[in-house]
Amino acid sequence: MMTVTKKRPVCLVTGASTGIGAATAELAARDGFDVVINYRSDQAGAERTGEAVQAAGGSFLICQADVSKPDDIEKIFLAIDGHFGQLDALINNAGIVDLTTRLEGISPQRLANMFAVNVTGSFLCAQKAVERMSKAFGGPGGSIVNVSSKAAVLGGPNMYIDYAASKGAIETFTKGLAAEQAQYGVRVNAVRPGVIATDIHAKGGAPDRAVEMAPDLPMGRAGTAHEVAEGIVWLMSNRASYVTGAILDVTGGR
Repeated sequence: MMTVTKKRPVCLVTGASTGIGAATAELAARDGFDVVINYRSDQAGAERTGEAVQAAGGSFLICQADVSKPDDIEKIFLAIDGHFGQLDALINNAGIVDLTTRLEGISPQRLANMFAVNVTGSFLCAQKAVERMSKAFGGPGGSIVNVSSKAAVLGGPNMYIDYAASKGAIETFTKGLAAEQAQYGVRVNAVRPGVIATDIHAKGGAPDRAVEMAPDLPMGRAGTAHEVAEGIVWLMSNRASYVTGAILDVTGGR
């Protein structure tokens, strides 16, 4: 009797060269997924993520693309079609923050770039994923997890209200898309990280922010990328099969 080897599910993690994205890719592989690793500019980081995915038992495909560019997004999904022939989950993790400032320091160019990456990129990636996963398009179903931020609730005053606003949009998007796709087999959820020890703080001009804030946080420490990734992978998995439209706080009580 011929033994049929079941194909592993495939997930796409955007912004997976470092931080939460890299941790998610590794844990997804541990959880039985093959992983598409997207990065914009850090090729070495993406390759390290690939090594971690392989060590965790998964295979991987690395895709360089800027999610603020629709043509680049198209390139990612065509590569997935050609390499794996399926997509079972999308993690919309790619996002940017800019130097801390008040409203008066935010230029139109900065605002446009912030929303192009953090919001439009997530919308367009989700659109391509839905076209492949949703039963409305003949797909088998699937899962989308968007990465938000506690800043969506707190507003990011005096630091990055543009970033906070973009994450607020992501939470609204999560709720709306979850309702649209519930009957078609695609679950849509989000995680809302708090103060997490990643290099995003340095990109905002405050590299020591997580360390400095730690004593004032309810648990007395910042979170780790792997702690956020655990929540993402749970939401993505069949263990969360009756969860959609949820926003999971990973904030240590903040």
